[in-house]
Amino acid sequence: MRIIVFFDLPVTTKTQRKIAADFRKFLIQDGYYMVQFSVYARVCNGYDAIDKHIKRLKSVVPDNGSIRVLVITERQYQSMYVLTGKLVEEEKPVVMQQLTIF
Repeated sequence: MRIIVFFDLPVTTKTQRKIAADFRKFLIQDGYYMVQFSVYARVCNGYDAIDKHIKRLKSVVPDNGSIRVLVITERQYQSMYVLTGKLVEEEKPVVMQQLTIF
């Protein structure tokens, strides 16, 4: 599964720019990669990991602006069309293998 974070944060003042930059730094440090400007994504293994990361996001969201989170399956993510540009390494499909223990 993947979490996709979309955000528009105000950047008219120096303080607002710092807040926006700190939010982007948090996303990168938390394992997100940039899909496009103001759109970041990360891979999660299951709903427990998704809940954990959404809670972490809620703890650092700025007071102003707009931040949205979309959770999709790996299959849904793979069905995305890239009309211009190329996939970066982090966007390539994640191959899951099921471990069987006898």
